Amino acid sequence: MNFRSFLGNHATVRHLQEAVASGRLPHAILLTGPRGAGKYSLALALAQTLNCLDPQTSNGLPDACDICQNCTQIASALDLDARVAEAVEAREDLRDVDRKDTRILIQTHPNVLVLPPDPPQMLVKVGQIRTLIHNVQHHPEKGQRKIYIFPQSTFMSEAANALLKVLEEPPEYAHLLLLAENPSDLLATIRSRTSTLHLPALPSADLEQLLAERHPDWKPERRLLVARLAEGAVGRAISFNAEAYTASRKDALLLLRTAVAEPDHSALFHMTETYRAGADGQQKTQGLLRALYTLLEDMMLLQGGMPGMARNVDILPELRHLADNVSFEWIESATHRMAEVESGMRRNLLRSLSLDALASRMQSR
Repeated sequence: MNFRSFLGNHATVRHLQEAVASGRLPHAILLTGPRGAGKYSLALALAQTLNCLDPQTSNGLPDACDICQNCTQIASALDLDARVAEAVEAREDLRDVDRKDTRILIQTHPNVLVLPPDPPQMLVKVGQIRTLIHNVQHHPEKGQRKIYIFPQSTFMSEAANALLKVLEEPPEYAHLLLLAENPSDLLATIRSRTSTLHLPALPSADLEQLLAERHPDWKPERRLLVARLAEGAVGRAISFNAEAYTASRKDALLLLRTAVAEPDHSALFHMTETYRAGADGQQKTQGLLRALYTLLEDMMLLQGGMPGMARNVDILPELRHLADNVSFEWIESATHRMAEVESGMRRNLLRSLSLDALASRMQSR
């Protein structure tokens, strides 16, 4: 992943390249944008460019070759979920006394340290910041830079305060990249010490064009659906599992029909029986609830006279029919009841019965 292969947000990419070319790259950058906008990929592209052994140019500006040893080592951190899972598994194999003090860190290259939220609390902890402080004291090889990436800038208070000390006087060879969907989640004192760059959501038409290039076999209706559901995020559009979503949406529609218009629950009972225990059942239930949320949101948009903002564009007639038969208060109540199902999942309640109860409670409007 280098700058020239990054999709969308060309102005932000060019801004970073120009900063590298001029030698004025900020030592602390807050990179904001929606989930899936490519914040982490762009951070790794910058890390590659600053450490590439065979520097290239794109549009006359600095870029990485993407094939030298440094570039490939840095790029191996791109699948962050897999790297974090490996680190968590390795920690679980430690003795209890060692496991307690071991923090999750990803380092596939000596100059690039990724500090993800540490499970299970999913917060950046002070132990991770202490590792950064120790690491940053060691100079990189001549001509190279050290990069510290926070994929999600969610800090424990003690960790945030410790980070401030690094942000106040970072070494000239070090750059800290804080990635955030909502910058207001960060302390004002941290935001004030960073330069903010934004990756805005891309227009749906741009994502459709991208999907047409990536998936020429897809029908236009499917490209439009995925582009709308991705909500402007390139990464979400590219990785979107349309088959899984439409399968979940089919079940969500059945649940809605049963609650709104069909008193016979036999088809619903048959469907919910497939939502069994285990990890697969949990994932399937989560998919159904996500699909149900999007359907309810589209119904609200239709009630509000904003069909152009709806995402499930391929089934608008059916959604309009459902929306015409319920009130806004009913939709609001349904979302609260869905939250109760999600809470029940965390307590390991029987999923099939929870979904049956959800439809029954939604029906009593």
